[in-house]
Amino acid sequence: MKIAVLVSGGVDSSVVVDILHRQGHDLHLFYIRIGSDNGEGDCSADEDIEMCTLIARKYGLPLETVSLHEEYWDSVMAYTLRTVSEGLTPHPDMMCNKLVKFGYFEQKWGHAFDKVATGHYASIEEVGGKLYLATAADPVKDQTDFLAQISYSQLQHLMFPLGKLSKSEVRRLAAEAGLPTAVRKDSQGICFLGKINYNDFIERHLGTRRGPVVEIETGRKIGEHRGYWFHTIGQRKGLGLSGGPWYVVRKNVRDNVVYVSNGYDTRRQYGRTVPVEEMHWITEDPFASEPVDCESIPVAFKTRHSPEFTAGSLRRLADGGYSVESATDVQGIAPGQYAIIYTPDRLLCLGSGMISLPPGRKNKKKNGEN
Repeated sequence: MKIAVLVSGGVDSSVVVDILHRQGHDLHLFYIRIGSDNGEGDCSADEDIEMCTLIARKYGLPLETVSLHEEYWDSVMAYTLRTVSEGLTPHPDMMCNKLVKFGYFEQKWGHAFDKVATGHYASIEEVGGKLYLATAADPVKDQTDFLAQISYSQLQHLMFPLGKLSKSEVRRLAAEAGLPTAVRKDSQGICFLGKINYNDFIERHLGTRRGPVVEIETGRKIGEHRGYWFHTIGQRKGLGLSGGPWYVVRKNVRDNVVYVSNGYDTRRQYGRTVPVEEMHWITEDPFASEPVDCESIPVAFKTRHSPEFTAGSLRRLADGGYSVESATDVQGIAPGQYAIIYTPDRLLCLGSGMISLPPGRKNKKKNGEN
């Protein structure tokens, strides 16, 4: 097959190249360059490209560096800044996969190939004649939660060669193949920022505005913050409060108030109902095969990147929204983030929906509270 391989300069994508090359495929390597917001560099891009160049030379393959800087900033970053300014918690990595890696890249270059391969830890399984996004063999590295907004047409054109491998196996294969990336550390954080601190980036675009930090149980002001957009529901670190732990449990956007609650076991940071809107199904709507009067279906789900799944049920609401009812307490349910829906056996990722405000507080959003 003629395959476009998205390479990053890391060990994962390098091993993808080795695996596919040994299988005899016709490979063309691509490095997607996305500059930082001042137009300079991206995630040590020069070093990354140097590593990609070494891999290309080792296997005698073409390497093309392509720029999607403008597209990234017009889509992913516009979404991120808009979401943060509304007091919600964005998921830029998920949007990058959907809109940039498998969106704009596909439209401009990927469509000319039989498949596009990446170093994501995920799998693709065929069930009943249809393809499904499936979890990786390595639960710690599984990245299906970052892929849960892709479309079925995108899924059909993708390959995830690392889905059946553990991270340790990938490192071993890299060493055996003599890859220059074998001992390179994994990248951390949000790629577009490079070495820029996330809060510094937010401050550059949204500025600062002093406001009170209030203990929600007593209404007592116990500190100050620099702007509600620096904080997310469930956050514990970075509050600068003594006598902790303190957790962010609510925000009032209009009045620029951050509410916190004290203690590791404070009930204010937990919930069992996760309201969801804008549900996206990758392959098919699981309710389509259920009786018309079906109220809920059993699922496993995640609300953040973690190897842990939570058991629950998904209920379809009359207004078109959905509600995930968890079997156990869920910490830090943050509006704007995504609930990732899986089959109960945790093997197939069905899709995802954005976590919305609880029904009893949706009207308050007009007054700025979330």
